[in-house]
Amino acid sequence: MVRSRRLLTGYFFGLGLVMAVWGARLPAVQQAAGLSTAGLALVLLAAALGMVAGLQAAGRLARPARLPALVTGGAIGLAACLAALGACDSLNALLVVALLFGVAHGVLDVGVNSAAVRCQDAIGRPVMGAFHASYSVGALLGAALAAVSAHLSYTLLFVAVGTVAGAAACAAARANRCLVTTAPELAPDPCRPVPQTSGGLSRGQLWLLGALAAATLLGEGAAADWAAVHLHGLGATAAVSAAAFGFYSGAMAAGRLAADRLTARYGVPAVVRTGAALAALGLATGLADSTIVFALAGWTVFGLGLSVAVPSLITAAGPGGPRAVAHVSVTGYVGLLAGPALIGALATLTSLTTALLLPALLAAAVAFLSRKALENPAP
Repeated sequence: MVRSRRLLTGYFFGLGLVMAVWGARLPAVQQAAGLSTAGLALVLLAAALGMVAGLQAAGRLARPARLPALVTGGAIGLAACLAALGACDSLNALLVVALLFGVAHGVLDVGVNSAAVRCQDAIGRPVMGAFHASYSVGALLGAALAAVSAHLSYTLLFVAVGTVAGAAACAAARANRCLVTTAPELAPDPCRPVPQTSGGLSRGQLWLLGALAAATLLGEGAAADWAAVHLHGLGATAAVSAAAFGFYSGAMAAGRLAADRLTARYGVPAVVRTGAALAALGLATGLADSTIVFALAGWTVFGLGLSVAVPSLITAAGPGGPRAVAHVSVTGYVGLLAGPALIGALATLTSLTTALLLPALLAAAVAFLSRKALENPAP
């Protein structure tokens, strides 16, 4: 079990690292390929569509015995696509490779989260927060790596990171067989009625989990795309504006590192409810005051409060199996992908400060509905 946990921690870390390296160097990709804003948006849309397709395909194909293949294939594919993206110098090439990059991301996401749920069940105590914390740490390291290598060609960075990540995935491929035995298969209880839905979760519960994941991930997308813009609008320097997402990410990583201990002591519903309420209050306070210090504090508290929500929602989908995990992931990523654009549209009609109240309101909704979604999720 220790071997499985270490292996999954590495995969989550690598996924965060690769995604951060790709995202941080997007301006350089745009410039090298001569893309307009619309062209870059098409590339990002291709990656998003590929990810949704990968999540859905992996959800349909996933069985416990297939998890090693999904994890190995997704990890190697993601690394290879990152390296290939470094060699793309035209819109058409970027569209094709970005689509495949998204597919690999979706497959790996379902594989590692499904295996992580099984690992947590076998250990018998919360560990999902630690897995997602390793993703956050990987993302922080990837962003830092992209920053310090900004003077170098992004092609060199993508090829180097892709090669190392691919080699690590190949080396771990044989060890992935241990993921099949991370948790025993539970025999069905003949005295308990099972609804004809997703493996022990009612359809309503599954959709509620997905909706809460979408609300949470909309907040994460808002922080990634609009936190720096918000600070810049308040008169912050470029460095301080960029630090807003860094504070948010650091707080989220810290919260996830503490999440397992907190959920073991107080219970998942209480921790998610309290965290979401804290996130709503923190962001709303940061928006209400026009000073830079309050804004930074608001984004920091927002990240800390949201940190435990997504790992807990994915864990709650675990009794439904990989298909349920994929469903919650797909629904959640709709919020992540559509949220920033929705906030931009609202900001055009009103103001950015007003538009950013949306993730705060959605965090409050997560706090209100989390008890119903997370207490006894399985019938």
